[in-house]
This record gives sequence, structure tokens and C-alpha cells, in this order.
Amino acid sequence: MNLYPIETGNFKLDGGAMFGVVPKSLWTKTNPSDANNMIDLAARCLLIEDGNRLILIDTGLGTKQSDKFFGYYYLWGDYTLENSLKQFGFHKEDITDVFMTHLHFDHCGGSVQWNTERTGYEPAFKNAKFWTNKAHWDWATQPNAREKASFLKENLLPMEESGQLHFVAPADQDFLSTSELGFGILFVNGHTDKQMLPHIEYKGKTIVFAADLIPTAGHIPLPYVMGYDTRPLLTLQEKAAFLNTAVEKEYLLFFEHDPYHQLCTLKATEKGVRLAELYSFKEVFDL
Repeated sequence: MNLYPIETGNFKLDGGAMFGVVPKSLWTKTNPSDANNMIDLAARCLLIEDGNRLILIDTGLGTKQSDKFFGYYYLWGDYTLENSLKQFGFHKEDITDVFMTHLHFDHCGGSVQWNTERTGYEPAFKNAKFWTNKAHWDWATQPNAREKASFLKENLLPMEESGQLHFVAPADQDFLSTSELGFGILFVNGHTDKQMLPHIEYKGKTIVFAADLIPTAGHIPLPYVMGYDTRPLLTLQEKAAFLNTAVEKEYLLFFEHDPYHQLCTLKATEKGVRLAELYSFKEVFDL
């Protein structure tokens, strides 16, 4: 097995929304904002090369939305999904599976693209199975008013219409080892219903794709919960349990939204679980 961090592009969001009730004087110490209160974010994905399978976890924002839409998110930097795949010798048509932690546009927008004539949409990975879970699919396709702007029909329906959409089995409790994809999945429900966090065993370490449970290194302290979460008190419970387990089992956290840090370890302190060390993939795995 080989793992590759895939940088699909960078954007910005309001820092207050990203940190909820935490005062700006605190969160700016780790995530400084610009004059418009916007903080830098990444849309970092993870590629798993395992035998004949090439599994991409999340796909970023994509490129099909209008300039007006992207104008709300202040895109910056030169990364693209295609170029990041090419850096490691791959093409979108090589992807066999696309696993989506959840279906908010910044996590699955790259799963669908314009067709050649720009008359409609089609899956961006023509040879891939697209994986979500049935409960979250229903949640996303029948959205509540709070999340409706994050669940875009053009990101979702083409996957179903193409016949490429598949569902992982539901978890008996909170954790499931999936025979379909070869890694463990932790289901969490505070940010959105049935978000899935992959747990990948790699070179003697467990890498957890932290998605939106812990989007950046600045979100590690327990109260640092996004204002976007639908059930923030549940996020606190899920996050506390996860952080304690991560320390105990020495997980490496993989950050999807931290533009400057890819991986970290954690440590227990008198104030709770905190950041131990930050790493790049190259530093840990000589990539």
C-alpha cells in the first residue's frame, strides 16, 4: 500500500464561523485572519494505492461552479486535483473508488464535472465507484434548511444517475471495518449526519482522515467546534472520545482543511488533549 496527499486547491472561510463560540483573540493565534475576517483553508484529499485499487478520499470543491459561487470562497493558490494526481503518476481515469467523508460541496464538488459540451454534468471519475452511506445520502438529498446551501444537487445526482453510486454498510455501533475498501470507518454525527472518518493502517501507524471533526490543527482543543456543525454538543462528545482514543493509540491525524500542516500527533496535558508535533507526509513517510 502507498498513500499520497492530494492538494486540490485552497480557499477561505469566515474565521468566526470556523470556530463557533471561541473568541477571535484565541483562534487567531493559530489561524490568523485577513481584513475581512477570512482564514486560509485547504481542500486536501488522500489517495490510497492498494493492489489494483486506487481509492481517493474526498475530491475538493471541483471547478464546475460559477465565478459568483467561487467568489464567496476566495480561491487562492495553484493546486489542482489533476496536477496533484499527475505529480504521483496518476490520472482521474485511474481512480477505482471515490470515498466521500460527507457530501458538503467542499468535500465532494470534484466528484462531478461538466460534460464535454457543457450541457450537463457527469461523474469526474468515469471508472470509479462512488462511496457514501445510505443514511447520509438521504440526509443530503433531502436537506434541512441549515445545510441546504452545502448540499448541491449538481454534486450528488449525477453520481446516482450514472449508476456509480454505492453505499457502505451501516455501522453496528460507531466503528466499522469495511471489506469493500479495506480501512476502518468511524461514524460521527455532530457536524452532519453520518460523517465518516477513515482509519488507515499504514507502515505501522494508524492515519485518521479527520475531515470536519478536526479540520485544522487549530481545532484540536475540545471547545473549538465549528459554527457550521448541526449538533455542536454532540460534536463535543464525539470529539472528546476520539481525542482520548487518538492519544492512547498514537494516531496520526491527517488534516483536510489545514493549508500549512498535513499531519500531527497528540498528547494528554492537564488542560486536555493538545497538539504534540506537526509533520508533513514527506517527513514521516519519506514521500
